[in-house]
Amino acid sequence: MVDFVPKVKLEIIVKAEMVHQVIEAISGAAKTGRIGDGKIFVFPVDEVIRIRTGERGEDAI
Repeated sequence: MVDFVPKVKLEIIVKAEMVHQVIEAISGAAKTGRIGDGKIFVFPVDEVIRIRTGERGEDAI
């Protein structure tokens, strides 16, 4: 029998200078030391466009 652990997916976009602070906050809140604590994937976002207004980049966030 396999016991499945419920999952939660967060997608967070922040300015590059905030990445390490956000990682530390998520890690500190999520770490229990047991299986299922999760993973953090970090990757760049090339472009953000707010469809309704046409804003781009940081203005769209």
